[in-house]
Amino acid sequence: MSIRLQLAAMLFMMIQAVTFFAGLLALLLSPLAREAMGLMPFVVLGSSIVSAPLSWWLAPRLRAHTWRREGTAELLR
Repeated sequence: MSIRLQLAAMLFMMIQAVTFFAGLLALLLSPLAREAMGLMPFVVLGSSIVSAPLSWWLAPRLRAHTWRREGTAELLR
């Protein structure tokens, strides 16, 4: 298993928790709050779909030698 995949797997759980909370908060503060229990699977699915590519994109940025070699400006564009 590659280092990037390992980092992405660890990041996925943390990012999914944050995106799930944001989606749940948006759901409960919207007029759809009455149907929150029925819409909860969509929030879980949506947070999973958003978290996977985001964690894959962030994984290489956690490696210290990458920051030293390429610099922060090079990775953030």
